[in-house]
Amino acid sequence: MNKNSSNPEPYSHIGVLGAGSWGTALALVAAEAGRNVTLWAREPEVCDSIRSKRENTPFLSGARLPEAIAPTQDIATLAGAEAILLVAPAQHLRAALAALVPHLARHVPLVLCAKGIERGTGRFLTEVLGECAPACEPAILSGPSFARDVARRLPTAVTVAARMEIAVRLQASLSHPTFRPYASDDLAGVALGGAAKNVYAIGCGIVAGMGLGDSARAALLARSFAELCRLGEKIGARSETLMGLSGLGDLVLTATSPNSRNYAFGFNLGQGAKREDLFAPGSPLAEGAQTAPALTARARAEAIDLPIAHAIADILSGTLTLEAAIPRLMARPLKAE
Repeated sequence: MNKNSSNPEPYSHIGVLGAGSWGTALALVAAEAGRNVTLWAREPEVCDSIRSKRENTPFLSGARLPEAIAPTQDIATLAGAEAILLVAPAQHLRAALAALVPHLARHVPLVLCAKGIERGTGRFLTEVLGECAPACEPAILSGPSFARDVARRLPTAVTVAARMEIAVRLQASLSHPTFRPYASDDLAGVALGGAAKNVYAIGCGIVAGMGLGDSARAALLARSFAELCRLGEKIGARSETLMGLSGLGDLVLTATSPNSRNYAFGFNLGQGAKREDLFAPGSPLAEGAQTAPALTARARAEAIDLPIAHAIADILSGTLTLEAAIPRLMARPLKAE
């Protein structure tokens, strides 16, 4: 197929691995775009809820799910899909792929829909995907989007990146009147933007929680984006990608909205919440808390200075107090912007 075709053939059957709020919202997107969807859930109560109520009560209550979405607990069932959306959390991606890949045919598109960097290795999720599923077509979907907004059919735009021929087919497969994917082939840029923004959103939440004012939060947001761009340049991400939906767009949403788990996590930390309470089992997942040390480790490996990300990682580890963080950043050497 010509990569510039104005009529790319959609995938008729989409698999979704992970039935949390985001996975369920994406399954709904695919179904409303006219696709048949197989939705894999780890929890039996999720499958039971979807079958009996046509609703994922545990994770996305209130959103009616059409009959085109078939829930399953058998991961091998996903092998029947023409493209698979991977919505496992970043730190569980490698294990999820180990369970899924043996069932797959070669060249099936695997679309990363979680955001983060693998702890321990410092690898972006695109790199983990390349290691664990080298015979599959790598892709990634990211952008400023909340599951509730998508499920309520509020206008949402995202980026889907892959080899361009694959990207435009995925674009056609998921597009409908309230969900608009933009196609790209810059997987590195989309992966970086989605991962780093969660870390910086925690920082912006801390500033707001401490009552340091809108001026401080705006300055932190702008300088955070500058850090992200420095690392992006080193890893080969395109500047237009980082300026787009999956970079700046996602950063602004995640670092300013109280509906963002990462911003809310930082806000509570800035308000004086104890770290052990925020990390307690059952607390909302703030992916940036896991990504921060991985992001700074990757930056060190690339010889890139990320002072804001380092300060946030040190706060999260308990080696830097909130009170000491701001003076540390403000005392950095003066330089031109």
